[in-house]
Amino acid sequence: MRIARFSIDGNVAFGAVEGEGTVESGGLVLDIIKGIPYTDFELSGTKVPLSKVRLLPPVLPNKVVAIGRNYAEHAAELGNEVPDVPVAFFKPTTSVIGSGDAIEYPSFSNELHHEAELAVVIGRMCREVPRERVKDVVFGYTCANDVTARDVQQREKQWARAKGFDTSCPLGPWVETDLDPSDLTIQATVNGEQRQLGRTSDMIRSIEDLVVHITEAMTLLPGDVILTGTPAGVGPLNVGDEVAVTIEGIGTLTNKVIKRG
Repeated sequence: MRIARFSIDGNVAFGAVEGEGTVESGGLVLDIIKGIPYTDFELSGTKVPLSKVRLLPPVLPNKVVAIGRNYAEHAAELGNEVPDVPVAFFKPTTSVIGSGDAIEYPSFSNELHHEAELAVVIGRMCREVPRERVKDVVFGYTCANDVTARDVQQREKQWARAKGFDTSCPLGPWVETDLDPSDLTIQATVNGEQRQLGRTSDMIRSIEDLVVHITEAMTLLPGDVILTGTPAGVGPLNVGDEVAVTIEGIGTLTNKVIKRG
């Protein structure tokens, strides 16, 4: 099931996405969910065309835990070795935007990069999750773009500003709850030109590995997000560019880059 979060007439709700097509092509409708989707829920039967609503980030995470250098070719293209343990960092909730929202080019950077990633959405509070229970705590999956101020990352070493600035974490367009994430095509295009193309099966550490590793240290809450790393091909974004992240079985997350002002 595809679960979207949206606003209409000043009200925010979740809905199940029905029909065939894309956000841009039309043909999709939302069946409004009663309550929130992390627990047992009912569909209201009240349906609205997706074209009549504004899509929001599909979740409002308490935290976004991101993993760096989880694809060998990406680590190599930036001159890094594969780490012995997962490299984890945080992106703040203020960095999260939805599909169709603008990425604001930060004034303190001259080298902005896209990073297409599979995002894991947590569905229940969990800590110290054993490997065999990881599927029980995952709500679903969505597309993400770990937008990075590469020059700042290299200059400052600590990644908080480089990867945590406002609008640096596009998520969407919705969460797919019924998906095997082990071998999916993941790609990024800029102005229609393909930049990244990889498969989730190329991850160094699996989703199970990451959930176990992260929850050894901290409690994850419903709606929290794990970014699982990016394949090779990261590259520059400029003001006016449109960047799209497409993941097989989920859909396409699209954002335009604008000047912060």
